[in-house]
Amino acid sequence: MIYKSILHEGRKMSFTYNTKDTSALQEIATITDADIGIKSKDNSQPPTVRLGARGIVLNSAGEVALIHKTLKNEYKLPGGGIDEGEDPAAAFIRECREGLGCVVEIIEELGTAVEYKSQENFKQLSFVYVAKKVDELDSRSLTDKEKDEGTEFVWLPKLQALEVMKRSLGELKQSKYDSIYRTKFMVLRDIRILEYYSNSGMR
Repeated sequence: MIYKSILHEGRKMSFTYNTKDTSALQEIATITDADIGIKSKDNSQPPTVRLGARGIVLNSAGEVALIHKTLKNEYKLPGGGIDEGEDPAAAFIRECREGLGCVVEIIEELGTAVEYKSQENFKQLSFVYVAKKVDELDSRSLTDKEKDEGTEFVWLPKLQALEVMKRSLGELKQSKYDSIYRTKFMVLRDIRILEYYSNSGMR
């Protein structure tokens, strides 16, 4: 078990996480303004940091779960923020229950994904997992934001999931919650995660 403290949204946040091999926590994806064609902004203050847990969920057919926000034409992998004191793996399992309406079992730690949004002086650090669906729940627990954005989910073969995310990257729309700038980071991050997984030969 590893204990960490980090400045999270202006306050110090502590959390613990378990890992079988610290090399599994390599940085597998890094997204900056340059990746979406924007010049980085110099900031005199350290960035606000948000912690997240997300990743790849597979069903019995080997298909990948994608969250689809119809209002924004956004396709991304399941996941979300880590609560105070919450283990990142537990956060990912919780997010899958809420967003996908299914119970998952983590089978692999892929590493971390980092986003540096210099226009907002914001850094997101995500712990990334691979999981399999083991059971289905009767319902999902969507937030008001997710409901407003027309959130649904789809299961797609791995290569088709990549194609859908890449296509949506050029067709994104803003919502009252998120700008296209923010959403591009999220989609590109998840494209990189799925590409890493696909190229790794994992099943």
